[in-house]
Amino acid sequence: MTTINSNIRKVYKKIKEYQQIIIARHVGPDPDAIASQIALRDSIRLTFPEKECFAVGLGVSKFKYYGILDKIENEKYDNSLLIVLDCPNLHRIDGIENLKYKEIIKIDHHPSEDIKGDVDWTDETSCSTCQMIAELVLKSPLKFDTKVAGNLYLGIVSDSDRFLLPYTTTKTFRIIADLIDKSKVDFPSLYSYLYDRSLDEVKFQGYIAENLAVTENGLGYLVIPAQIIKKYNVDLATPSNLINNFNYIKEVIVWTFITEDAKNKSYKVSIRSHGPIINKTASKFNGGGHKYASGARLNNEEEINDFIKALDADCEEYKRASISNIN
Repeated sequence: MTTINSNIRKVYKKIKEYQQIIIARHVGPDPDAIASQIALRDSIRLTFPEKECFAVGLGVSKFKYYGILDKIENEKYDNSLLIVLDCPNLHRIDGIENLKYKEIIKIDHHPSEDIKGDVDWTDETSCSTCQMIAELVLKSPLKFDTKVAGNLYLGIVSDSDRFLLPYTTTKTFRIIADLIDKSKVDFPSLYSYLYDRSLDEVKFQGYIAENLAVTENGLGYLVIPAQIIKKYNVDLATPSNLINNFNYIKEVIVWTFITEDAKNKSYKVSIRSHGPIINKTASKFNGGGHKYASGARLNNEEEINDFIKALDADCEEYKRASISNIN
């Protein structure tokens, strides 16, 4: 236990202390969010089978491989420990309505915002929340099996975009090596869960490529109406899952997909960048995230136009600064 850093020690101590534990993450989960959530739940259940530990929030059919989320009556768990993963904003936590938790733990690799945990483990140098949960289970008495290890591996691979993004570090590879060595997980067999695509998704990706607009400043953007999602028989998570596939367009330095969410009468936004810092702009539009990978929520056409103008201005400023540095 002497090698465990203070955050890991504090997290494990709280988990051990509570009989009832609720694990939540952000709305509209990506693989890192849902894989870290289910992996931590399953690890706690393996270690403490007598505890009541639940992973809450809306499920995504595409991610059913990771495991099934729990449906509970939150009012019955008022004295529980809430663990929030991969989410720095209170308003973006999914599945905790009417839950009067006693204490909160935050484990996240995004820049800190309004969630202040009783235990707050924020590590912006980590490539993913799954990397942090892998470190937790490797360096504490928490147990894990091949399923837990497989989920954590997939979350790390997904959020690092196959280790291509700059926040992949030597520590990432050391943790992965340790995770594989100790679990004996057959990691090559897992990739199909991330990268297999239906013919509908492949055709939808073609639609994005055909309709992506690009400004003079290098902003690529596309507003995707609900009827297009329906036409191609995909779901709201699909544009976000495909956004990294547009990572190498020479004329584009920032790109964003704005997808209509007809049910909630809003628009789900994913943003990526090759240089301009985008999370500051995202935070102005009900979002946030990393400097180069963020998300947001928009409510109407006026906000969409303002958002596109703001991102385009970020691109223009970045290009101007780059030219100045050269001169």
